[in-house]
This record gives sequence, structure tokens and C-alpha cells, in this order.
Amino acid sequence: MSKTNLPVVILMAEDNQDYCLLAKEAIEESKIDNDMRFVEDGEELLKYLRRNGKFTDPDKSPYPGLIVLDLNMPRKDGREALQEIKTDPVLKRIPVLVLTTSNAEEDMLSCYDLGANSYITKPATFERLVDLMKSLGDYWFEFVELPKNE
Repeated sequence: MSKTNLPVVILMAEDNQDYCLLAKEAIEESKIDNDMRFVEDGEELLKYLRRNGKFTDPDKSPYPGLIVLDLNMPRKDGREALQEIKTDPVLKRIPVLVLTTSNAEEDMLSCYDLGANSYITKPATFERLVDLMKSLGDYWFEFVELPKNE
């Protein structure tokens, strides 16, 4: 939970539904009191952020305080989505954490050059994923000052 005691919405862009379920379970197990939402790719992520298509209702698609972004997705990959987010005057303030299987130096450098706030390689075990989610919750929602939802 954030310092304002209001839950921050975490929006995860991930095309692997099994990984989405694991992430949701890891969030619950790590006792993070935040709402986690999921989109399947970068195209759907941008529709969500811009309130287009099925995401027009702000009550059903609340503005995220943190985006967790996979790199390798269909239609629009994470790199393309990250570039669009970080060049948009409204969206660029949302922190973006890249969570990917790639540990390639060029991917990491590219993401930081595009404006990613963090780059993390996906943990290999569920236990490590729970640890990661707990650490992320502590860092992003207890210590970091996040802008108010727009």
C-alpha cells in the first residue's frame, strides 16, 4: 500500500497467461495490498492507458501507478510500448519496470535508454517471484513517492 494508504494499481503487460497467474499468486502471497491488472501486449497496454476500446470506464480500468512490462509480446512488443509511453507527455510519468526473460545487455541498455525505471530478469522459481514482488511492493509503495493518479 502506498504512503497515502490508497492502493496503487499495478498494470502488467504480459502475453503468457500462466505467468500472469503466477504473478497474481505471488502478489497475494507477498501480502502486497495493491490491485493488479493485466493486458496481453503493448497494443492493449496503450489502449488501457489512453482509455480506448474496452478500457473507457475508469472504474473498470483504473489508472496505474506502476507498469510491469514484458519485452517479447505479439502485436506491439515491450520496447515499442515503452517508447510510446515515455514520449507521451501524460504517460511518461508512470514508472515502468521491465520484467523479462532476457538478460541480454543490449536489451537492458535499450530499455534504460527508452526511459525504463527498472530492468529485472524474471525469477526462475515461484519462491523467488514472491520475494521479488515483496521487494517491489516495499520499494515502490513504501519508499518511492509516486505522482497521484491522473
